[in-house]
Amino acid sequence: MNREEIFGKLNGVFRDVFDDEDITVTETTSADDIEDWDSLSHINLVVAVEKEFSIKFSMGETTKLKNVGEMVDIIIQRMK
Repeated sequence: MNREEIFGKLNGVFRDVFDDEDITVTETTSADDIEDWDSLSHINLVVAVEKEFSIKFSMGETTKLKNVGEMVDIIIQRMK
């Protein structure tokens, strides 16, 4: 799976978690860019991403993520 395919799936996850069909995530999308992205929704998002890609993030990874691009990097590493 390439980055473009991962972003396609992530867009669906983000739209579901934040209940907003207009969300389109990019490499630089962060919590500052999505109005309802707070600590609780971050947990829900991480769980939804883990389920979608059949991976697990470590606690350190989930707290250090700066943007969606970093999340994609970890997804790619886990899928190898």
